[in-house]
Amino acid sequence: MEESVIFQWSVFRSLLAILQWWGFNVTVIIMNKWIFQKLDFKFPLSVSCIHFICSSIGAYVVIKVLKIKPLIVVEPEDRWRRIFPMSFVFCINIVLGNVSLRFIPVSFMQTIKSFTPATTVVLQWLVWRKYFDWRIWASLVPIVGGILLTSVTELSFNMFGFCAALFGCLATSTKTILAESLLHGYKFDSINTVYYMAPLATMILGLPAILVEGSGVINWFYTHEAVWSSLIIILSSGLLAFCLNFSIFYVIHSTTAVTFNVAGNLKVAFAVLISWMIFRNPISVMNAVGCAITLVGCTFYGYVRHLLSQQQPPPGTPRTPRTPRSRMELLPLVNDKLDDKV
Repeated sequence: MEESVIFQWSVFRSLLAILQWWGFNVTVIIMNKWIFQKLDFKFPLSVSCIHFICSSIGAYVVIKVLKIKPLIVVEPEDRWRRIFPMSFVFCINIVLGNVSLRFIPVSFMQTIKSFTPATTVVLQWLVWRKYFDWRIWASLVPIVGGILLTSVTELSFNMFGFCAALFGCLATSTKTILAESLLHGYKFDSINTVYYMAPLATMILGLPAILVEGSGVINWFYTHEAVWSSLIIILSSGLLAFCLNFSIFYVIHSTTAVTFNVAGNLKVAFAVLISWMIFRNPISVMNAVGCAITLVGCTFYGYVRHLLSQQQPPPGTPRTPRTPRSRMELLPLVNDKLDDKV
């Protein structure tokens, strides 16, 4: 009886974690698109900077004031030698995501974002000459095919937005790969990651945002009809962006890797549906089919990764200088649980 109650509570906790993660993620994406499209605040650098500032304050409150999470101490030298390069890539990743939202529909942007596993595998293969099991490569076929079909049939296609989203995938992959080497020895969670990287990202992006968008933001202040209500929405998006990072920390500790993978792909479908209901961007039948193929491919990719991680190499395997030491060396360095920050 007691085991049954514990199991039911575990299921309920996992479901609650997934739902709140979905809620924050989809809300932030929709709010950002609303800011660019409905509020006519077409300044992705400034929006990203506001998100970084809110996240910096939020992480400080959670770690230093409320003490919900312990601070992972980083040596001063490592902050510049390790954390700063990561913060630079982190900054580019967030900015490119917001730039793509400025020019293309949420549905298209989310589908392209699903291309990240493929870019990560290819980058590791090209740069590190890392081996991958043939099933990993096979699982990428539906992802690439779905992205191609979605791109060709996208009715609101914009080349600049498409390139921003695509390079955003490369930035996400680069961030993940760099984290494996630069953050070696530090077991960061999502809150400590934001605590260290968000202030540095604000420093990196602050000056470019002022130089590129400063005059436009000032002009928007003088010409927009409902400035104060719009500012509340913009600041709220920054607060929710931090809450999204906190929700990732919660969902990591409440679900298995397989559950997270499936829930992540269902979340993309949910975001596409909600965005279409709000913005009514045109979606053709073939475009929807391409999106569905991509999501199925991502689910299959996650399943293959999980399957390979559970297997052990056969005993007595002959060693060569390029023979992987374990099955995990055949896996990409993608950490699916931490690559969903907005």
